[in-house]
Amino acid sequence: MTKPPKRPRDPNHLAKLITDIATGEVEEGEASATVKRASQAGSVGGPARAKALTPAQRAEIASIAASARWKKSD
Repeated sequence: MTKPPKRPRDPNHLAKLITDIATGEVEEGEASATVKRASQAGSVGGPARAKALTPAQRAEIASIAASARWKKSD
């Protein structure tokens, strides 16, 4: 069983979704093509980017991320 998509946070998108459900254009549990495409993009784009980076570039990105994570907030 797949998890139903989240409701849009943008009021205009939510209104469009509610209208589409009310008119029968979209089933309530059905994910839109955009949602499906976006979920697939993350699983493809990240590994492709990691493959394209050199080890030095990955290390630099990791050190910047670590310093941002451990930075003290005032």
